[in-house]
Amino acid sequence: MMQLMKAGWGTDNPAFRQMFTSLFFPEGTKEIFDSFNELQRASISSENAIRFREVVGNIDVRDLLSKLKIPTLVTHSRGDAIVPWEYGRAMASEIPGARFVTLQSKNHILLDSEPAHERLLEEVREFLKS
Repeated sequence: MMQLMKAGWGTDNPAFRQMFTSLFFPEGTKEIFDSFNELQRASISSENAIRFREVVGNIDVRDLLSKLKIPTLVTHSRGDAIVPWEYGRAMASEIPGARFVTLQSKNHILLDSEPAHERLLEEVREFLKS
């Protein structure tokens, strides 16, 4: 992934960014793909995209999870290709009293047109009431 980012992130050819878009939105439309490809190109340089990926990929807060003492809702898409569902489940299991909700989607970022989006909104509304 890093080699692809170095080779083509900042170019006019969206093929390099499309790989990431496809992981974020495997159930996306052409319009979603085009929009997210352009957002990636316009919002971050290839150098910063690479650095961001390196830094975010190395964040590990697992040792802090058991110390949380606040109500926590963890949601995760079942078919997420960016962060595996098992990671979300494991994170929730380490937070005392956390509620884990599986969303039936393959998208990392839910689309407002999919049923999982409405479920997410319902879960968040219910969580905020409690």
